[in-house]
Amino acid sequence: MSTGKRAGSRKGAPQPRTLNKAALLIGAAITLCVVAWGYLVYAAIDFGTAARGGSGSSAWAFMALACLGAMACLFAGLLLVARLMRALGITAPPPSDDAPPRPVGGKRAAR
Repeated sequence: MSTGKRAGSRKGAPQPRTLNKAALLIGAAITLCVVAWGYLVYAAIDFGTAARGGSGSSAWAFMALACLGAMACLFAGLLLVARLMRALGITAPPPSDDAPPRPVGGKRAAR
C-alpha cells in the first residue's frame, strides 16, 4: 500500500439511486392528460364533422365541450410538466418572500 498525498480516493461508495415516487406519479398524470387530450381532440373533430353534416345543434354543443375539455387537459398537462421539472431538480422553486429586497442599481449602486 502506498502512502502520500494522493494515495487513495476519499470518496465513499456511491449511494444507490432511490425511486422518485413524486416524479413517477406526476409522469403518470401527464400521460393521462395527454391521452385524454388526444381523445377529446378526436371527439371534437368527429362532432364537428357530424355538425357540418346537418346532425343538429347538439353536435355543435358537444364539439364545443370537447374543445374546452381538450384545452383544459393540455393546460393541466403543461402545468404538470412544470411540476415534474421541479420534482426532478431541473428548475428551482421561486425565491421566498422573506428575502430582503435587492437594491435597484445592483451592488455598485449600493456602495
